[in-house]
Amino acid sequence: MGNWYSNSNEQGIVVSTRIRLARNLSGIPFPSRMTQEQINGLKQKVRNAILESNTPFAKSLKFIEMSAVPKNEISAMVERHIISPEFAAKADNRAIILSDDESISIMIGEEDHIRIQVIKDGLKLEEAYDIAERIDTVLFDKLHFAFDSELGFLTECPTNLGTGLRASVMLHLPVCESAGEIQELGDTVGKIGFTVRGMYGEGSKSSAGLYQISNQVTLGISEKNAIDNLKIITTQLIEKERSAAALLDKVRLEDTVYRALGALKCCRILTTKEMMNLLSRIKLGINMGILDKEINAIKLLVEGQPYMLMKKYGEMSPEERDICRASFVREALINVPT
Repeated sequence: MGNWYSNSNEQGIVVSTRIRLARNLSGIPFPSRMTQEQINGLKQKVRNAILESNTPFAKSLKFIEMSAVPKNEISAMVERHIISPEFAAKADNRAIILSDDESISIMIGEEDHIRIQVIKDGLKLEEAYDIAERIDTVLFDKLHFAFDSELGFLTECPTNLGTGLRASVMLHLPVCESAGEIQELGDTVGKIGFTVRGMYGEGSKSSAGLYQISNQVTLGISEKNAIDNLKIITTQLIEKERSAAALLDKVRLEDTVYRALGALKCCRILTTKEMMNLLSRIKLGINMGILDKEINAIKLLVEGQPYMLMKKYGEMSPEERDICRASFVREALINVPT
């Protein structure tokens, strides 16, 4: 069963969609102030509520104690966006409920008691939210969430009060980036309650021209309005990137794309940064119809990350990883004509 990046099928400018709901149980402190006994009780309550529910999706879910997960695999889970960097930083005492295809991940004990996350390839905001809402309903029926009639769902961070919803899309915006327009885009969407972040969310930098656009406002706005507004903004950004790309010199663009392809097909040492930059050009070439759309640049980008490589090939030094990464990418592109 494929996951979001192996199923991406190069959906164009929108790479992925993510819905996240923050929830807390009433009557117990937030995770930062919980005792070990309370943490253990929380994990058990959430596990039972989900896995013992008579729901179709429960059959595809498994409960995982993060203390049993190797550190390299925890980092690889961050690289494929299953868990947040914050969750990974103190994973030993936490747990996750994960679907077979990794599209559903329920993080237990991060900043909030429960973080429900659904991630999908392409632009699928309504589909992802529908799944997250069904999971939320199951938990709501079994557990007593902390809720206030005026403030909505109560969360440790005040910026999540209200719906507790973070809806985001990851966009490939290399042309806007090269034109120096990202700061302006950030300022524009910031005025209407949205933010532009790097590919791993808050505090992260962009790589490969990938940016996350997500809502900042969770109080005083419904889930539907937040999702509808994000969809409108996403549509506008898609059009802006396409319009900018249409103005590029065709010959120079083809030269850039094929140089990147040639480098990836021939290199013997490939750093993460170089891979990201070259695959960004490959993806632009796919989006512009220069290269075959069956090439999955996003899959290569994710699986070529340091810990993802070690998940597949075993422990390596940074230098060995660079050699392994070059071989991995060459093999994946061996049949692509130049």
